[in-house]
Amino acid sequence: MRSSRLTHDHDGDLVVFLIGMTITKPWRPDLWLPVFTAMPRMLRELETQEHSGLLGYEYLAMRTGPTVLQYWDSQQALYAYAAAPEGRHLPAWRAFHRRARKNPGAVGIWHETYVVDRAESVYNDSRAVGLARATHAVPVTAARSAGAQRFRRHRRSASAPQ
Repeated sequence: MRSSRLTHDHDGDLVVFLIGMTITKPWRPDLWLPVFTAMPRMLRELETQEHSGLLGYEYLAMRTGPTVLQYWDSQQALYAYAAAPEGRHLPAWRAFHRRARKNPGAVGIWHETYVVDRAESVYNDSRAVGLARATHAVPVTAARSAGAQRFRRHRRSASAPQ
């Protein structure tokens, strides 16, 4: 969907999860490349699971290293995937820690988790990215023309008093 102005529309829980890596020994791809390639495999696995809880994601290039911005439908779904014995995450996590013990400081992993009560977005002359791509992109209407109007709308109940 392309319009001159878009926003996102989403009812329900929303969790924003940032995960990235820091490469401190770029001359040692044998140490950081397995970490780097593990994330796309996990994302492909999540995309094939109908009820994984992953709404969408974006790859980011941060000054500290590669990062993935993920949107989840609940904190429970995120943590369930992280702990699932049959999934790709646990083996990748264990392999990272084995390598880190043998080669401390070569590569690092970090993450941040945010449980979002309300969110506001606008995409001017842009295709839907980020939150609008992960949820639903809708045209900005007169009732949602200003950021404050979009932000006041509570996600969990469109009919909740504002």
